[in-house]
Amino acid sequence: MERNLAALTKAAKHVFATSGVNAPAKEITDLAGVGVGTLYRHFPRRSDLIVAVVQQELDDCVAAADTLSATLEPTEAFAAWIERFTELVATKQGLAEALHSADPAYDGLPARLLATLEPALATLLEAGVRNEVIRPDVSAHEILLTVALLCQPVPGQARKVNDRLVSLFIEGLGRTGSLVRDERSRDYARSITARATGRT
Repeated sequence: MERNLAALTKAAKHVFATSGVNAPAKEITDLAGVGVGTLYRHFPRRSDLIVAVVQQELDDCVAAADTLSATLEPTEAFAAWIERFTELVATKQGLAEALHSADPAYDGLPARLLATLEPALATLLEAGVRNEVIRPDVSAHEILLTVALLCQPVPGQARKVNDRLVSLFIEGLGRTGSLVRDERSRDYARSITARATGRT
């Protein structure tokens, strides 16, 4: 039963990223290798599944902050974590609309998202401020809200536009230019994040 639950959550995470949170149930169950009945036994409503996926991603983001801070320079750790958060927000087509619906399953979820992630980001941010590479006049709360807004779909534009906007915002937080020095550093940061969260 636990194995089916894990398989469904993992499959839903992938499907939500590629097809949106309203993708057909069969697309999720086929990827998980289980029947539709198994999906509905674990998650009677689509909102239950969405909440489970978001919670798993929140846990992954928190875990990534610890790993990144232990293995990368403060600026690289900060930028890599923001990239991980961007993936959480930007790759869930329809998530923002769902969270702002009247479904009681989402009550308090946006606030819980911020409450969970703010301490993780604050630790990375404070390290950058102590090393005088990140400006001190911005809070973790402000950064999370700004990135979430910048990740909202732009009509007629591909996601790369959002990625570009987030990159410009994050670079603007640095005191001496780009927070990730070069593509090699960026690739390494991505590999560390992937290992921290079990992604390949």
